[in-house]
Amino acid sequence: MLEAKNRLGLIFFPAFDWCISPTHPEREERLLYTQDQLREEGVFDIAGISEYKPEVAGREDVERVHFCFPNLEAVTTTSHMVSAGGAIKAARLVMEKEEEKAFALVRPPGHHACKSVHGNRGFCNINIEAVMIEWIREHYGPLRVAIVDTDCHHGDGTQDIYWNDRDTLFISLHQDGRTLYPGTGFPHECGGVNALGRTINIPLPPHTGDEGFLHVIDHCVLPILEDFKPDLIVNSAGQDNHFSDPITNMNFSARGYAMLNHKLNPDIAVLEGGYAIQGALPYVNTGIVLAMAGVDFDAVREPDFDESKVRQSPQITEYIKKLCEGMVGLYLDPPKRPKVGDAEGEWFVRDKDIFYDTEGISESQVEYVRICPHCSGTLKLETWSTLNPLSVGIEVPLNACDECNAAGKRLLEEAHLKGNYRVTQYINRRERRYEHYGF
Repeated sequence: MLEAKNRLGLIFFPAFDWCISPTHPEREERLLYTQDQLREEGVFDIAGISEYKPEVAGREDVERVHFCFPNLEAVTTTSHMVSAGGAIKAARLVMEKEEEKAFALVRPPGHHACKSVHGNRGFCNINIEAVMIEWIREHYGPLRVAIVDTDCHHGDGTQDIYWNDRDTLFISLHQDGRTLYPGTGFPHECGGVNALGRTINIPLPPHTGDEGFLHVIDHCVLPILEDFKPDLIVNSAGQDNHFSDPITNMNFSARGYAMLNHKLNPDIAVLEGGYAIQGALPYVNTGIVLAMAGVDFDAVREPDFDESKVRQSPQITEYIKKLCEGMVGLYLDPPKRPKVGDAEGEWFVRDKDIFYDTEGISESQVEYVRICPHCSGTLKLETWSTLNPLSVGIEVPLNACDECNAAGKRLLEEAHLKGNYRVTQYINRRERRYEHYGF
């Protein structure tokens, strides 16, 4: 009998009752074929690989991460709470040492959900990785976490949530935003005023194959992780870089995904995108599962795999090598000030416009971050959209110094006194206060 070198917990939640439409690529079959494949291949017969049911995330789990407008119920369904709860279950298995690693095979996905949420964008309502990570920190203290996002689309929501967090390293490998939604994720996007260098974006050209992805892992990702020394590594495990995915343009294979996870060696993986429901997901997920469990994955092959047809060109190889040459340096010696935004006294201010492609919502924001040498800085976010009038979110970070904690309380008092916000949401991680005022 095969035995896993690493005890691995798998959490499944296909979300039978939620989809954007019955034929939309983000639907329940994404996981049903994977479940069948894992059983057919005898993966659950491998000693050390176990299946678990998800938990259900609570209101506080989401509201310690997101500003939800006008409220949590307006932007989530039960399926979203169970999907986030599946990620929390993965974290609980690892943190309580019931398993050595865990993979949350859940949907709906989450990495396009930003700090402020007015609806669904990029198939995402709430950021399930961020909900999981902040659940870990709430229960186990302020751990240093590295998120490596291998989805084909830039994880702009995760980047937004952790833009100012110096204790979170966010690395995204994705198809160049000049060629794919959401049109972001360029190297100059390297973190907020208090967390420069903590965001690393590696935009790859269309038709990048196994060679290119694994070069980036070896020459960019692993050296940066070695320097950052995270307590936990989380793989935001999107699978739409696969050569057969219907909405992207990359040439990654199932075995390449397995090798990536073998090299990365994440503690927790959380499923994100991937829409070749029959031709890719069952094989990619099988490869990731075997790699995380420490079981030989060399025989993992898609039925239509032809290496000669998906091998990247020499021009792409040279482009990626040049791209990688500067990435570690950008992490070690980032710019002194973000390229977008202005300082107003003790606050750094930037304007943002966000489009919710799934629901056609346009949102505008003014973000204020307290410039602080001691912590990640208090955040004030004024937001309004075609759906909701002017509202505000205020956050005091988990590692807040006394000055930033006091600044957050002043902002809350000012919001009450002004009375011109439809909704005021207050997150004080230091004092564990999660409050919602208004509609």
